[in-house]
Amino acid sequence: MGVQVYFHATLRKWVQDQEWVEVTGNTVGQCFNQLVQQYPGLKEKLFDKKGKIHNLVEIYVNQESAYPDELAKVVKDGDKIQVTLLLSGG
Repeated sequence: MGVQVYFHATLRKWVQDQEWVEVTGNTVGQCFNQLVQQYPGLKEKLFDKKGKIHNLVEIYVNQESAYPDELAKVVKDGDKIQVTLLLSGG
């Protein structure tokens, strides 16, 4: 068992249209590094040019916000990470 990562519908095309992807890691950052290795196009959607989470990306671990240190948030087998985007428009 690993860590399940849920992707909002707007991000799924970068993970081969999957809703859930299983990864391993001890932190959200380690899990995201594995995701970016598997799905390189995802990198620019999650991270800014300085390697920080984009300000429109929201990260939850087991339905609780991982803010403010999302990448350092500790995870374990069986945890669920949700990745959502703040949407705007008019």
